[in-house]
Amino acid sequence: MSHAVDAPDSGTPAPNLDFEGTTPYEDYVQADVLTHLQHPLSDDPGEMVFLVTTQVMELWFTVIVHEWQTAAERLRQDDLPGALAALKRSTYELQSLNASWEPLAHLTPAQFNSYRSALGEGSGFQSAMYRRMEFLLGDKSASMLVPHRGAPRVYAELEKSLHEPSLYDEVLRHLARCGESVPKDVLVRDVSKQYQAHPEVEELWAEAYRQRAEGDVVRLGEALTEVAELVWRWRNDHLVATRRAMGSKVGTGGSAGVAWLEKRAAKNVFPELWTARSRV
Repeated sequence: MSHAVDAPDSGTPAPNLDFEGTTPYEDYVQADVLTHLQHPLSDDPGEMVFLVTTQVMELWFTVIVHEWQTAAERLRQDDLPGALAALKRSTYELQSLNASWEPLAHLTPAQFNSYRSALGEGSGFQSAMYRRMEFLLGDKSASMLVPHRGAPRVYAELEKSLHEPSLYDEVLRHLARCGESVPKDVLVRDVSKQYQAHPEVEELWAEAYRQRAEGDVVRLGEALTEVAELVWRWRNDHLVATRRAMGSKVGTGGSAGVAWLEKRAAKNVFPELWTARSRV
């Protein structure tokens, strides 16, 4: 049985502090689990910041994947308001994700090197949840499943995501059902392959921006553009933080480090939405 405790001299009930088991807050948030997941492998105090920041990023990846999956499902149902709401929520979450770089953005090479060896072959390149984000954005590659062969559940989730339509695929299918001129080869493409920009899709967006400034197509286009811009900012912030901490050295896990991140930062998400602007 739990008991309310009166606040001293106030005459009003204080919050309930007496529970038979764990608190309802703990039961819901699982804070005890979250706050005991940190196991630094070096004696450097800076490693704790790196570890917690990386774990926070993984949590943001998880909720953003949830939002984009929700948006894709709403588009399959031709529920544009529901899709736009999920995309809008994801922009707030992307802003919080991007802000997560701040604790790491000013590392000197010496500070990073003080615990870098603790990572071993570990690299953000191996993040399965981030890979699901990229798959939802249309950047598909079967080879990216290889690092996860030793984790059956993670591998199965990634394989499922690889073979599902991306968020952008669902956008274009929704537009086609609404009467827009989406080319057939885009609608029936192999969705396990990386999306390639199509001139007729570019023209679709350009026409919408030229003629229907306040229409549903433009509203959807602008929501996607906001997402794309924030993803670009994430990639660029990652690039800058890495360049500052380690220059052009080989990255953790044997990745190409800055060179690989530069290539990623140069890629546009939802490419026709950007090229179409030159034609408006």
